[in-house]
Amino acid sequence: MTEPIVSSPQNGGAAAGGGDSNAVEIRKLWTVFKSPGREPQVVHKDLDLDIHRGEVLSLVGGSGTGKTVLLRQILGLEKPTRGEVSVFGAPPMELSAAGAAKVGMLFQRGALFSAFNVLDNIAFALRELKVLPDELIRDAAMVRLQMVGLGPEHAHKMPSALSGGMIKRVALARALIMDAPLLLLDEPTAGLDPESADDFCDLLRSLHRELGLTVVMVTHDLDTLFDLSTRIAVLADQHVVVTGTAAEVMAHPHPFIQKYFLGGRGQRAAQALHQPPSVSGR
Repeated sequence: MTEPIVSSPQNGGAAAGGGDSNAVEIRKLWTVFKSPGREPQVVHKDLDLDIHRGEVLSLVGGSGTGKTVLLRQILGLEKPTRGEVSVFGAPPMELSAAGAAKVGMLFQRGALFSAFNVLDNIAFALRELKVLPDELIRDAAMVRLQMVGLGPEHAHKMPSALSGGMIKRVALARALIMDAPLLLLDEPTAGLDPESADDFCDLLRSLHRELGLTVVMVTHDLDTLFDLSTRIAVLADQHVVVTGTAAEVMAHPHPFIQKYFLGGRGQRAAQALHQPPSVSGR
């Protein structure tokens, strides 16, 4: 296990748009779900969160705390009941409507189109814009395919012929096709065996540094959490109870944090972070 990513001034700089230090700002956000005949369900209440340019921020919380909902609100797929979400200085809905290519999303199970081959899945968003010639779109998709560690021999395979790890890589290539400076990851290593999960973390770390991305990640995998996170934000009691480095978060007295991070699995993952590398270099 390697050291966690450390944010640097070059990551998420001018290329990400503007000079503000935050890629995402969330203020006084409420999320309330209403169903006929039932009491309204308050998921988020007065939630505040800043996501710094160039960092990898991981969202952690128990079931029902609205981690994936928050990702969808940053992406602009859902609108909060009230409060404000700002992505590079604009509401997500405006970015989505303008096709501004500010945010890429890796969904938990990849969400590839089953009727499209690998190359067409990656190229989908560029083709939908209808402003570039098909040859250029194809070349851009091939570049992204190679960026995620897959060769051209995979370009015409169908999703049904791919392994779980390959599906994740193709979905990541699709998320990167528009050169968005903000990447959202929903359980990026879920369903992968330990070796594949380690390889995918290595890929994410490399792309984060090479492309200067800002990354927001939801994960339950403690190894992935400790391996990649610059900071961790813990959702509990309908808001963010603490944000900080792994060490800072683990020192917080909240009962969920104590159980989640200081239980047997959490302690083993934290200890593995500081073990010397093996002969293979991991």
